[in-house]
Amino acid sequence: MSLLLLLCACLLTCLGQIAQKYAVESWRGKASGWGDKLRSPWLWLALAALGLGLLVWLLVLQRLEVGVAYPMLSLNFVLITLVARFVFREHIDGRHWLGVALVIGGVALLGQHA
Repeated sequence: MSLLLLLCACLLTCLGQIAQKYAVESWRGKASGWGDKLRSPWLWLALAALGLGLLVWLLVLQRLEVGVAYPMLSLNFVLITLVARFVFREHIDGRHWLGVALVIGGVALLGQHA
């Protein structure tokens, strides 16, 4: 159950970060004020996902040691890298992919402890 909650916290924070990216992309090239920006559905999705992710994270911290739980959030780097490459069509170089592989290895090692 703890690992499922941890995965849920990761997915919610990733969703929040992706929604933030979509929000700022929708503002690009527009001369709009803060009022228009605050009406962005992407911004509100980001706030909701990040807020819910925080609440789930608090449940995770009740069940796992912070020394195990927090490094597991590194999965966000992996997920966001995949989204950057395949959704936003950003270039990811070999060194970055190596870092992603190392993060996956570290998370796998920590997952055995949890």
